[in-house]
Amino acid sequence: MEIRRTKYWIKVYAAVAVLLLALHYSLNLKVFHPWAEYVPFVEKLSMSLFLIAMIFLISKVITRLVSVRAHIEGDQYNLLRIIRLLAIVFSLIVVASFLFQNLYAAAVSFGLISLVVGFALQAPIASFIAWVYLIFRRSYLVGDRIQIKGFRGDVVSISYLDTSILECSGDYLVNDRRSGRIIRFPNSLVLKEEVINYSGPEIPFIWNETPIQVAYTSDLQFVEACLLAAATKDFEERYPQFPITEHKLWEPAVYFRINAFAWMEAVVSYPVEPADTTGRRNRILKLALPLMNGAPDKVQFPEGARR
Repeated sequence: MEIRRTKYWIKVYAAVAVLLLALHYSLNLKVFHPWAEYVPFVEKLSMSLFLIAMIFLISKVITRLVSVRAHIEGDQYNLLRIIRLLAIVFSLIVVASFLFQNLYAAAVSFGLISLVVGFALQAPIASFIAWVYLIFRRSYLVGDRIQIKGFRGDVVSISYLDTSILECSGDYLVNDRRSGRIIRFPNSLVLKEEVINYSGPEIPFIWNETPIQVAYTSDLQFVEACLLAAATKDFEERYPQFPITEHKLWEPAVYFRINAFAWMEAVVSYPVEPADTTGRRNRILKLALPLMNGAPDKVQFPEGARR
């Protein structure tokens, strides 16, 4: 749908550019001599509009190329934003040159205006500079799950002044599921706060862990074997494209630690996609608990007055 819309605008801008260029050169015909005093103004206006049409035509052609060839959603989003911004900037330069007769006067005028605007709009300017920083530093892209200043969620848009994320957890949830709320924060926040990006060097996974309380008298080797079997089986079923035999780095692990309530905790650590943390924990527990409950002589759990 987006590509079809882009093709439509390419045709529109091309047709407008051809008509404006034809108008510009047809103004020298004798038929326009009665309005000779207006001809220079119309010539300059038609040429300015022609240049603007060409700028947007080129931007749409590049947009189409990016949409077809850029396969990473975040990179495509950023490139399209840059193309749109450059088209607007060049168009404003053409408009300024038309209004002020020459580029030098336009540059001086822009300089004076920017000096005044700089004082009045410090916060938006800081956010725009932060947007440029995000484009080149790639602290996060659209589709990434991030955490910044207590906000956590999936990035859905990065505009020139602010970022929008679809919140995870939040006030009403204690897991990593999406809450349904949108959080918007100024881009300038990335220059002041640390940004935690879940899309780290082990893409597409992060590491998570799930503890289970067991008694000191439990067979720890059996507990470890049950948890490893559950985590491995779920990984192979959920992510068949990543065989553990070929990716030793993603093998699950189990360790034990002392619980404050006189029970021991068996903790299984495993790789998981950021959006699947709750689901993967549930699947591992559904696989591991029947194995351990089926051997009450080897595994004891907190229950009744012994809890």
